[in-house]
Amino acid sequence: MKAYKNFVCLLVLASLRQFAPAQPFYFGADLSYVNEMEDCGVAYKENNIPKDPYRIFADYNCNLVRLRLWHTPKWYDTLNQGKRYSDFEDVKRSIQRAKAAKMQVLLNFHLSDNWADPSKQRVPDAWLNVANNLPVLKDSLYNYVFEVLNNLLAADLLPEQVQIGNETNKGILLSPADDAGWTLNWNRNAQLFNTAIKAVRDVEQLAGRRIQVALHVAGPAEVEGMIAQFWNNGVRDFDIIGMSYYWAWHRPISIQQTGTIIARLRQTYPSKEVVVLETGYVWTLQSNDNASNIINVVHPDYSPASPNNQRRFLIDLAQEIINRGGKGLIYWEPACVSSTCRTQWGQGSHQEHAAFFNFQNNLMPNGGIGWMTHVYDNLVSTPTIAIPSQIQVMPEPGHRRLHLVSDTPPIDSTRQIRLINLAGETLHTQVWPQGAATHSVALPDLNMGIYLLVIYEKGQVVAQEKLWLHQY
Repeated sequence: MKAYKNFVCLLVLASLRQFAPAQPFYFGADLSYVNEMEDCGVAYKENNIPKDPYRIFADYNCNLVRLRLWHTPKWYDTLNQGKRYSDFEDVKRSIQRAKAAKMQVLLNFHLSDNWADPSKQRVPDAWLNVANNLPVLKDSLYNYVFEVLNNLLAADLLPEQVQIGNETNKGILLSPADDAGWTLNWNRNAQLFNTAIKAVRDVEQLAGRRIQVALHVAGPAEVEGMIAQFWNNGVRDFDIIGMSYYWAWHRPISIQQTGTIIARLRQTYPSKEVVVLETGYVWTLQSNDNASNIINVVHPDYSPASPNNQRRFLIDLAQEIINRGGKGLIYWEPACVSSTCRTQWGQGSHQEHAAFFNFQNNLMPNGGIGWMTHVYDNLVSTPTIAIPSQIQVMPEPGHRRLHLVSDTPPIDSTRQIRLINLAGETLHTQVWPQGAATHSVALPDLNMGIYLLVIYEKGQVVAQEKLWLHQY
């Protein structure tokens, strides 16, 4: 009888694997400014000790780095030391750093020499003469995207994801005249997007591995209509529906309303992932330099501006995305701190009040970084922590209590314990205190069956055990 029970248990446990998501949630950060900040003298710190910012984010559960790519940002030539950033060589360096820290990469083709967003989508100067010659422009676009990705492939730096354009509500690759007096030409727009996507797919064939393609629309209120237009005009070979959501610019749309939109997108396009590619929230309304800050509004539910309220906003947004079937959240420029260097508009940073570092460039553990280490409901599959942890789980007779023994007790943090059923519902949570090698868990009333015990530390899974609770 015991052998029969064990056999049945193994069969059921094997089937449990199908309940885990195929890949983790994207805990993302846009780190495009980091190289520039460091060249301008910034030293990032954790606990007041200098530390590689890529390592800081990786250690706090970041698993995706977003990086912008400009075609030819020659305007940098007149700033600071005349060194260019977010061009191919700078992006190549950033990808190397991200991959060395074991994080995936989303490469964001702005398809411009300067910022592309809902208000401007200027064609690169190199293609200015062919902006209204669609066949030649398509050829230039294809060759550019293919060459960038093929060169990264040759360097073993191929990104896992590629974004075609940035906040493309207005379309892409517009001439100065069309950018000023804009009317979206969907025939032209769809051909350009499909051309860029084909270049990605052709490199994909050479590489022998999948590259996810993302579309990017600014504002939850705009995304459904824009994606419908893409779809109806034949742009369908993409993997990710991306949006920007900032309370400062997209209010009064709430986090919950954004979640409702995500759920509708998942229902309408079930084969596509939905990711919030950009968000941001301030931890102070003060400034640390002469550059004007771009976000100056706080949500009434997350007021006043503080590190804790920054973290709360992001946790609530991420939980809503998870609850509604979304796949990820990326914070825009959490390392864009103040420096002595200048931007196009002033000395310093326009985002230091929304970064995850204080004005001394020291990481704020109680601030925004905490959204990446938070233990979320309805998210079983998370990246596994780098340090191995052997934890024995010993049920008492009658299964009213579990005794846990760890060979690596939590030294500088607590652990969170979660008991989950086959439907993915959390039935019980408890804290494993800091420094304790053993811990006892009192169980609620449970039916006989299979359960999953998951133990988190700093938001990452350190152990998980499948339990068969039965009656004697």
